[in-house]
Amino acid sequence: MKYNYIILFVFTLGLFACNQLENEKEQLRKEIESQFSNTKGTFALAFVNLADTSQSLMINEKEMFHAASTMKTPVMVELFKQAETGKFSLDDSILVKNEFRSIVDSSRYTMDVSEDSEGELYDLIGKKRTIRALIDDMITMSSNLATNILIEKVGAQNVTQTMRSYGADSILVLRGVEDIKAYEQGLSNRTNAYDLMILFEKLGRGEAVSPAASEEMISILKKQHFNEMIPARLPDSVQVAHKTGWITGVHHDSGLIILPDGRKYVLVLLSKEAPDREKVITMFADISRDIYNHVIANSK
Repeated sequence: MKYNYIILFVFTLGLFACNQLENEKEQLRKEIESQFSNTKGTFALAFVNLADTSQSLMINEKEMFHAASTMKTPVMVELFKQAETGKFSLDDSILVKNEFRSIVDSSRYTMDVSEDSEGELYDLIGKKRTIRALIDDMITMSSNLATNILIEKVGAQNVTQTMRSYGADSILVLRGVEDIKAYEQGLSNRTNAYDLMILFEKLGRGEAVSPAASEEMISILKKQHFNEMIPARLPDSVQVAHKTGWITGVHHDSGLIILPDGRKYVLVLLSKEAPDREKVITMFADISRDIYNHVIANSK
């Protein structure tokens, strides 16, 4: 009889803890939705704790967005995948060039250094640079020139196919950057928060290409130069492996957050039709801090 009372007590305690977590998660949802509704634009969020997947939160997670530079993470994954299969080595050198073809009619176009977030690579046009170095340029400095060179190397359709194999059914990589003819016809790279969450979860679990490749890609993502959103209000002891993206009215951040004890969670924040860049950046930094506090408060 005493044993039955103990079982009942433990069950009741567990039920109370689950209810408390659900209540806290619902309160967090309401707070974030309030922030979204008070800011002009359309927003989405996807969060999952890899150590405890019951800690998750989705808001507009299937809403489609222009991918902007978040598509550079799938491109990196495809590069590591093709290198793993022996198509090339990441230490191979390729020519740095500034001439690409539109997916609409194969007409040539060039990149404008004034529209790029990284300019030093343009000084190397006509010279060679390793694929590994170009990946670093693409991810850490969000170089559009490096991105186009690398997409041409692996093929946009292969990037999309790999994302499908990961279960990311809505990520679509059609083309490189600044293909204006394609943009004017609505042919743009796209994503949703849920699919980017899947991708970063694969990285966090060591399942993107291979454990070693996943770890190397995480190391590159940790060197991100643009840290105004997800990492901005987190403690210095927290590591963030992430990729941002922005064009007019669009501000994104997506990443893997690594706590000092090694636990990891994924957070994706997307926006569109949001003209006030500074307000969105501040809001996303606040939400990232709130998600972190939620994870810490509910640690097992």
